[in-house]
Amino acid sequence: MNRIKTAFLLTLLTLLMMAMGGAVGGQSGMLIAFLMAAGMNFFAYWNSDKIVLRMYKAKEVTRADSPDFYGLVESLAQKANIPMPKVYIIPSDSPNAFATGRNPQNAAVAATQGIMRILSRDELEGVMAHELSHVLHRDTLISTIAATFAGAISMLGSMIKWGAILGMGRGGDDEGGGGLLGGLAMAIIAPIAAMLIQMAVSRSREFMADATGAKLCGKPQALASALQKLQMTANSVPMQEATPATAHMFIVNPFTNTKIASLFSTHPATEDRIARLMAM
Repeated sequence: MNRIKTAFLLTLLTLLMMAMGGAVGGQSGMLIAFLMAAGMNFFAYWNSDKIVLRMYKAKEVTRADSPDFYGLVESLAQKANIPMPKVYIIPSDSPNAFATGRNPQNAAVAATQGIMRILSRDELEGVMAHELSHVLHRDTLISTIAATFAGAISMLGSMIKWGAILGMGRGGDDEGGGGLLGGLAMAIIAPIAAMLIQMAVSRSREFMADATGAKLCGKPQALASALQKLQMTANSVPMQEATPATAHMFIVNPFTNTKIASLFSTHPATEDRIARLMAM
């Protein structure tokens, strides 16, 4: 169901971009915006592992450096039938973890020092199984596709707004005014709609990683317990280094819980995630 939901949401983004392209003036404007957004996002796609790991000062570890943690990830990778990813530890007290990399052959998983302090081995195994599920499902690619369409729609919205501003003096009749207001309304509403769809894609992939991770480690209750601990501790020890652009990558939102409406969140409500895991 989550795969179907993701496909449906990406289709909505495509249709929304096509509608925006028509409003701008046809295929040329749509193509320019899409190519610009694709260029920026696919640069990030090919370099996401280097960029994000450097941003959080992650240190690569080997079996000799951290035998238990490295061995845990290795065992899960073998179960998932994917190549062994690079393993990193982030020097942060905030408990969290993420996966990155453009494909299973170029993947990396990272966990903070804080998460390794507060979780039991079974709980940590559940968390890393969740992260390897993101690798297995190629969620970095899915997120990049969603970001590309959302970025293109935002650029098209800017084109419409600038076009309206520069063309305001060309006519003052009722029809022109209606067209101007309609174009401005689309320029404002469509990017917001695209952002909401992008957030929904992210939430769908989190549910999918929870389910696959629970099956991979065989301990849905341990992952549920880990999520409960992480959410409680993340609220009191937010990750200072975190940025909104990378928040969707972590297993729980790295920011303090600000009661943001669920439609604007990159993560599903932790209570809903726990309920689904316990039902397994």
